[in-house]
Amino acid sequence: MRSQIEGSRAVAETVARCRPQVVCAYPISPQTHIVEALSALVKSGRLAPCEFVNVESEFAAMSVAIGASAAGARAYTATASQGLLYMAEALYNASGLGLPIVMTVANRAIGAPINIWNDHSDAMSQRDCGWIQLYAEDNQAAADLHVLAFRLAEELSTPVMVCMDGFVLTHAVESVELPGATEVDRYLPRFQPRQLLDPDDPVTIGAMVGPEAFTEVRYLAHATQLAALARIATLATEFRATFGRPVAGLVSPYRCTDADTVVIALGSVLGTLKDTVDEMRVDGVPLGVLGLTAFRPFPAAAIAGAIGDAKRIVVLERAFAPGVGGIVTADLAAALPVAGRTVHTVVAGLGGRPVTRASLRDALTAAAAGTLGPLTFLDLDERLLRHTAKEAMA
Repeated sequence: MRSQIEGSRAVAETVARCRPQVVCAYPISPQTHIVEALSALVKSGRLAPCEFVNVESEFAAMSVAIGASAAGARAYTATASQGLLYMAEALYNASGLGLPIVMTVANRAIGAPINIWNDHSDAMSQRDCGWIQLYAEDNQAAADLHVLAFRLAEELSTPVMVCMDGFVLTHAVESVELPGATEVDRYLPRFQPRQLLDPDDPVTIGAMVGPEAFTEVRYLAHATQLAALARIATLATEFRATFGRPVAGLVSPYRCTDADTVVIALGSVLGTLKDTVDEMRVDGVPLGVLGLTAFRPFPAAAIAGAIGDAKRIVVLERAFAPGVGGIVTADLAAALPVAGRTVHTVVAGLGGRPVTRASLRDALTAAAAGTLGPLTFLDLDERLLRHTAKEAMA
């Protein structure tokens, strides 16, 4: 049934229909509404059997999820920003142990200075921790990707984070078709863990691994990520067959077929980009947009197929690596041959700064004209920079 619903509530209702057996929670904006809604569902009995565990920190939330998953329960949690950093050690443990935990990351900037608004700095900082990362363009995708995430995590026995832009999506009320419980049950089989802590059949999970086998362990983690490329595409196809609507798989191309310039981006900014491209197409500028749903594993082949013969690539980054530049850009350059193509990085929307059609139009016009630099900070306030430098030298 389609309804006007807050993004966080849509995610909570969808997660509940995936029947988690343990939900562990520590509140941090902007994900708090998700776990609050789940706690109410557990208390009311609508989500049962399920144990809702209030913990004292984000590290504890992931630790409880690890214990629950290792004991054979379908486990879920959510976090954002500094909370994701606080559980970083446990993130590596979850992926290293091959535990199929699903976690929502309500993307938010990392301080200092303190900032509660949206960018992708938090999830990007954990891009190498071994978790699959899926990014939602809108709240329909955010809800649907959670169903796919549980299926993917449990098939490959590996953790998955679903990233949705904080406040922009989590607190926005949109029209969402919630996945039906019957369809979810048909799409998502009952959880059958590959490994299980059982007192009657004791095994060791997470034992010490020395130099003689550690490389092989890490190689298997890499192989699992590569296997996810094919499974994500297949599961997206199966999702459409089950629910009667598409869910983005690895990538989501928009008007790329005849584009000279393709803009690559993740998350909710894709909507603004598509509007901008539509406006510029009317003026005869051949632009396209390629949304990345999967960032880990990095879908190099799918990107190459979508961008075709485009002469210019503009990567719109909602986070960046100081001293280097674009994070997605670096992955793109490493994975794809760029001979004959110009690649630009545009850093935009850090700390929740609005990304407007006017600013995007200026940048994309410059890209099409060949005057855009290799690294651009959209709407950079030069006056503020001069003032800050002056104050620092005083």
